[in-house]
Amino acid sequence: MTNHAPANLLLTGPPGTGKTTAIRRALRLLSGVAVGGFHTEAIEEGGQRVGFRIADVRGPSGVLAHVALASGPRVSRYRVNVEDVERIGTAALQAALESADLIVCDEIGRMELFCPGFRAAIVECLDSPKPLVGTIQARRDSFLDEVRARRDVELLTLGPDNRDAVPGLLAGWVRQRLNGGR
Repeated sequence: MTNHAPANLLLTGPPGTGKTTAIRRALRLLSGVAVGGFHTEAIEEGGQRVGFRIADVRGPSGVLAHVALASGPRVSRYRVNVEDVERIGTAALQAALESADLIVCDEIGRMELFCPGFRAAIVECLDSPKPLVGTIQARRDSFLDEVRARRDVELLTLGPDNRDAVPGLLAGWVRQRLNGGR
């Protein structure tokens, strides 16, 4: 990671490399830090991934996307539940802006970007002085490209060579920002 001090750190890398796991492990190292925001996780049935859950780090959760949804924008074999992205994801980001020390955004990706309110909340969080830790899809997209190109965003590519070290790096990065190390 670089020596300048951007306020936002985003993990990137191919699906399945452990980006969400790295963030969750880092959060366990940050006891006493008021965390707000959301995370996503796979929904599995019979050993098969059938969708994704979106959950406020403080509790409420909903369905981000699922193969059984009858309507909503399609991403691969899933339909996106725009209402839950707004109700859980966007609301969690807005609440984090008001009351958290650290904003968690897992993930900025194709499914979430179908929600204009989510896009606006992401920009507001990135613009805030509060540190943001999150994940961002590696795919090309004008909004994702704009986020990655921001001067206040540091990107960290996760892979097998650094996967074990990243949770500690993230926790150290957050502590430095919260202790005025900008």
